[in-house]
Amino acid sequence: MSEHENNDDYLETDWDGIEEDLGISRPDVVTETLPTVAIVGRPNVGKSTLVNRFIGRREAVVEDFPGVTRDRISYLAEWNGQRFWVQDTGGWDPNTKGIHAAIARQAEAAMEEADVIVMVVDTTVGITETDSVMAERLQRAEQPVILVSNKFESDTQYADMAEFYGLGLGDPWPVSALHGRGGADVLDKAVASFPKEPRKASITEGPRRVALVGRPNVGKSSLLNKFAKHERSVVDDVAGTTVDPVDSIIDLDEATWRFIDTAGLRKKVKQAQGHEYYASLRTQNVIEAAEVCVLLIDASTPIGEQDQRVLSMILDAGKALVIAFNKWDLMEEDRRYFFDREFDEMLAHVPWVSKINISAKTGRALQKLEPAMIEALENWDKRVPTGQLNNWMREAIAENPPPMKNNRLPKVLFATQASTRPPTIVMFTTGFLDDGYRRYLERKFRETFGFHGTPVRFAVRVRERRQR
Repeated sequence: MSEHENNDDYLETDWDGIEEDLGISRPDVVTETLPTVAIVGRPNVGKSTLVNRFIGRREAVVEDFPGVTRDRISYLAEWNGQRFWVQDTGGWDPNTKGIHAAIARQAEAAMEEADVIVMVVDTTVGITETDSVMAERLQRAEQPVILVSNKFESDTQYADMAEFYGLGLGDPWPVSALHGRGGADVLDKAVASFPKEPRKASITEGPRRVALVGRPNVGKSSLLNKFAKHERSVVDDVAGTTVDPVDSIIDLDEATWRFIDTAGLRKKVKQAQGHEYYASLRTQNVIEAAEVCVLLIDASTPIGEQDQRVLSMILDAGKALVIAFNKWDLMEEDRRYFFDREFDEMLAHVPWVSKINISAKTGRALQKLEPAMIEALENWDKRVPTGQLNNWMREAIAENPPPMKNNRLPKVLFATQASTRPPTIVMFTTGFLDDGYRRYLERKFRETFGFHGTPVRFAVRVRERRQR
């Protein structure tokens, strides 16, 4: 009988050791060499609608006016058993300035890194000057280029489509991204054009997910760019620059992380219109999918109701949390006094969160963020053994018993930590424990066990006494 067969008395730590002995180790990060298809074209030709067709779900924000997509966004897709990345880009235009020039640079970066380029043109408009300039550049591209003539809704448009032969990129493919016509043919062609060896390997799963959240214009994209050490997100002084969530795999000092830059959350999602409404919904989904949230608050302006709203969304989702006060370099001396008072008033109910004063622009104190995120995640995953928990519970209740209910003192029969992520303590009692008493228990619990950086939930299960 081998040493691993008698497995009745193993503790959790023993199992970890056995897995190591047998060589069953779980990789922290999964890296795959997958091809990339970049979807490019001038603004409002239907690139994001085509992306949603390719990936088979409505994930890219779409609205019927130019310039909704700003950043390069990668989505994982699969066609006939072949997995690949689809990269959505903002509208490309060579003669733009300001934010539109930054968007064009992101599209150019996508073209350079892709294995196959899909250039989208608008059948109803014909060849524009921008299309011609872009086609000239793509004629010199090393990668295969597929020309897609979008908004092709009926066979009467074949004559209009014939014009696109003039771009010198081969046969145009008639497609209606809106109605799904012709998309499968383009995917077949793209998959057939993939090189034997894709240009670069990418991490598809593994790193812990960090959502950068906050109201518009607090510097989330600037922080992502500072960590990535290049222009990963389009940054502009206009509030609401980011629309789709932008994610990046970034190596910091201790670990590899997946950072997700989100759209700023407005006061009420219901009041947002058009693409802002969808952007707010996407941000809520990102918070749900994240493991730790970094809430950015603008230190140079008063802490507002919006900041509170974003904070309560993160707490409701039960995520590990770090608060970063950005733009600390813009803080004026007399603002500091008000800031401390606002801070005590607004954030008194989350004394367990790490609060770090940073500047995404100058790089001030950014090195403090990663240790705070690691600590928050460790506590988010932490479990207290049942025996220890019940010993603590008895002491906390002896020190301050719960208030009487209907002339009866509720008894706590037993407590257990039912789950982690976030830590949830379930107490079996003979009567209801009110919110005030649960807050007392949470405070005592944190004094004993720590759990800094994560919400802790206390649930009560009332067990009625059996009637004789």
